[in-house]
Amino acid sequence: MRDIVNNEFNEINNIARQIKVLLLFYVMKKGPEKFVNMSINQRIVFLRHNLKLTQKDFAKKVCISTSFQASIEIEQKKVLDRHIKLIVSAFGVNEAWLRTGEGEMFEKDVTPDYKITETVEIFKQLNPFFQDFILQQLHKLLEYEKTSKKEGKRRHPSDKKSN
Repeated sequence: MRDIVNNEFNEINNIARQIKVLLLFYVMKKGPEKFVNMSINQRIVFLRHNLKLTQKDFAKKVCISTSFQASIEIEQKKVLDRHIKLIVSAFGVNEAWLRTGEGEMFEKDVTPDYKITETVEIFKQLNPFFQDFILQQLHKLLEYEKTSKKEGKRRHPSDKKSN
């Protein structure tokens, strides 16, 4: 009976910690300074939610177990330098933001490793004819982007207009 009570207590405690993290997102005022008030563990939860990843998917991309990821998120485990490096590399996260909450969340003009890995895996599965086609299209897109940049044109509707 005692074990059951202890397990239930631990589960309630874990849920309370998760609620605390979620409340931080909604209660704190908007602006970059809110991240400074968070622990690194809380920033990792925020990052994972921002990336719309499950704990399992996030853990897989940074080569840790799902249970270890869960322990980090409920602040039972400390985040080690090794984990920080893996997160920065996998998702293109600004290391200073992850460690301290200062600065932008993501590095500018950095393609996260998981995008490159996914692209290569898909490419390898294609027929050589389609691989050649994709390479041709990529070269055309790159040329279009370079030309647009030189002419000061927007390359994508989400890009800000240049003056």
